[in-house]
Amino acid sequence: MRTDRSTALAAAIERLRIQGAVFLRAEYREPWAYESLSGPVTANLLRPGTDRVTLFHVVAAGGCWIQVGDGPKHWAVAGDVIVLPYGDQHRMGGVHEAESVSIATFLQPPPWSTMPVLRHGADGNQTDVVCGYIHSVDPLFDPALRAFPPVFIVRPDPVAAEWVQANIAFAMNQTGNGPTPSATATRLPELLLAEVLRLHLADLPATDYQWASALADPRLAPAISLLHGSPERKWTVSDLARAAAVSRSVLDELFRNELGRSPIRYLTEWRMHLAQDLLATTDLSVMSVARRVGYDAEEAFSRAFKRAQGLPPGQWRSANSSVPR
Repeated sequence: MRTDRSTALAAAIERLRIQGAVFLRAEYREPWAYESLSGPVTANLLRPGTDRVTLFHVVAAGGCWIQVGDGPKHWAVAGDVIVLPYGDQHRMGGVHEAESVSIATFLQPPPWSTMPVLRHGADGNQTDVVCGYIHSVDPLFDPALRAFPPVFIVRPDPVAAEWVQANIAFAMNQTGNGPTPSATATRLPELLLAEVLRLHLADLPATDYQWASALADPRLAPAISLLHGSPERKWTVSDLARAAAVSRSVLDELFRNELGRSPIRYLTEWRMHLAQDLLATTDLSVMSVARRVGYDAEEAFSRAFKRAQGLPPGQWRSANSSVPR
């Protein structure tokens, strides 16, 4: 099963057509906080003529939080990669409280003759971040489907972390030498994000089947979008079948054939995947996490999580959390 999972995942990522660039690095000093431009404005600034890009931030040193809308603050530390699949407007900040200002107050608009270096904050501890983007029309990055959460954090294992840091350092060196980066340098963000996606998708339900390909199926995509977008709802197969404009039996068969599990089992696995991220990168209570992923009772959530991960939520969080204490 592991071989099948790896093969399907590698094939799905290989089919992605993406273009991107490392576009700036930042030095933030405590206390600091800022709000980005809107998603469409950011996209058009980085890639004129388009209204959406996928953003990523590699935390090279220090630590920070990121928040989309009224969602929770997700914390990242050195070595982590923050991904905003749909380039949503977001806020970032450091450990200490600070007033959030618009990034427009300290970001010089393009064109840039060399890679911009943003400096913001006061005179405390420094957090270094390298920022890049990719553009793709693949359904995986379609904001209408919302296959991913609005923001997620990937913590590479030691080998992958070395690869990420080495390639980011190379890209920074190449793009910092002039207005026209080399072909190799412009390929690095694509390779980086492909690796980050591989690490993230490896924990998703149904990656041993053609998960990414299922998003292109007009019968499956609406149901998957609903499950991913509102995991807290008490979904029934009938609800999902109506959205997909197929019968319950057809939808159930599609899920089993294409994703290897029933719709409700898929929902449970997706909820556990989201719960992992919330427990590892936010300070939400276990009960709050439970509610966000569709459980009214902490006990029921804890049982489900332990079945999936082998540990109760609290113990799992103690071993995996990046939230400052």
